Amino acid sequence: MVVQADLNEGHDLSLALEAKTLEAANVSQFLSQLEEAGGVPYQSAIIDLGSIEMIDSSGVGALLQVHKRLGESCGPVVLKNVGSAVVSVLELLRLHRVFEIEVSRPEGG
Repeated sequence: MVVQADLNEGHDLSLALEAKTLEAANVSQFLSQLEEAGGVPYQSAIIDLGSIEMIDSSGVGALLQVHKRLGESCGPVVLKNVGSAVVSVLELLRLHRVFEIEVSRPEGG
């Protein structure tokens, strides 16, 4: 898994995940790459899940860890470009109350 991290001048952290899944097999890599991007107090965090097609309980746990870690020092954690399968999982777990979720739009629409 590759995590592209970008920090703009306003101290907004933007993360883009480049994998099809966020699951037990790659969660530790995701969290270690996130650690490398850390260290600065952020005003907000955006996690682009556009490439994620499936998330399991370990992936959900990783997102909650990110929220806990960043949420103490920054504003809302936004999940951007979230696909319908991932949205279903997050809503089932009522995590739409924890994260701001921006649903991805179907291509051509």
